[in-house]
Amino acid sequence: MTFQPILVLRHGETEWNAEGRWQGASNSPLTALGRAQAEAQGRILSALDLSLYDIRVSPQGRAFQTAGIALAGLVQNLHTDTRLREIGVGAWTGKVRAEMQAVGEVREDTPDGPLALYDFAPGGEGFKALRVRCFDFLNALENPTICVTHGITSRMLRAIAMDLPTAEIGNLPGGQGVVYAVENGVHRKL
Repeated sequence: MTFQPILVLRHGETEWNAEGRWQGASNSPLTALGRAQAEAQGRILSALDLSLYDIRVSPQGRAFQTAGIALAGLVQNLHTDTRLREIGVGAWTGKVRAEMQAVGEVREDTPDGPLALYDFAPGGEGFKALRVRCFDFLNALENPTICVTHGITSRMLRAIAMDLPTAEIGNLPGGQGVVYAVENGVHRKL
């Protein structure tokens, strides 16, 4: 399936990112580094013609704050969309990743921690529900869209737009302060 082109931004570093905490639906303010990362995204976007792009932002504070910095002076309006919120981590919200025991044989690790653990969070959303939510978002787009979102949601959006299975999201780069473009199933870092 082909979707509208998307530009995907992850929010800048937060205090909880710096502490290695699971954030999920909770919020933590951007650090000075996080604000600088959002400014870097703004410089990347300022080189593009954004006139045809819709803007969709997770309503979670860290993403909205990032969008406000990165898109200041570049667009007129920010529109929130709850489908761009971060994957829910239930009872693990606020817990420090380093203190958690690995579940089963989970060995893979990324800057967002072992991604497979997100399916085991008690009361969490899980990847199946996240994929449905992200597919619904992408399928509803009518124009090229800038998406300001979160680490795991960013990966899922890009995986779906590239027609990759969920198991491949750990192979996609994450990162703050960058912008990813996906068009016609091709992924690139701007």
